[in-house]
Formats: sequence, structure tokens, C-alpha cells
Amino acid sequence: MSVTIKDVDKIAQLAKLKFKENEKVKLQSELNKILEYIDQLNELNLDNIEPLENINETENVLRKDEIEIWLTNEEALRNAPSKTGKFFKVPKVLDK
Repeated sequence: MSVTIKDVDKIAQLAKLKFKENEKVKLQSELNKILEYIDQLNELNLDNIEPLENINETENVLRKDEIEIWLTNEEALRNAPSKTGKFFKVPKVLDK
């Protein structure tokens, strides 16, 4: 299978791109080279090859999820410019 100028036009249309004629010819050539490389890869015998999920043999290192108290309400509100009870008070941002 090879890419034609008509294919390049269709791809350009789908991508909403515009190319000059000489650019279309260059793109056609480059896309055909990519397809040739894929054809080479398709010739490989991969019958006894396991699929690769990750190139690293490492596993995720997860820490235990533990609850920790960082700030009390009083400490969090200590430097607040305005507060109401145990909440920050902020200017109104929505009209409705």
C-alpha cells in the first residue's frame, strides 16, 4: 500500500492543513517511507515473544495511606484577612 497525492489531500483536509504542491509531494514521499518501515517490522517473527507492558522492571512503590493532622482550624485561620467562625470569608464572585 502506498500513499497517493489524493491521500495526502484527504489527510490535510482532515487535519485542516493546507500545503503547496511541492510540500504534498514531499509529504507523500515521507509517508511512503514510514509505511515501508512498518512493512519491515511486519516481517519479523514474533510468535514466541511476550508482549512488553513496561520497559522498566520496577514496580510502583506505594506508601500506606495514613491520616495525619497538619493544621488545626485555628492555625489555618490565624493569618486570614477575614473569617467567619471556622471558615475563610472571601468576596462574592458570582452575581446569582
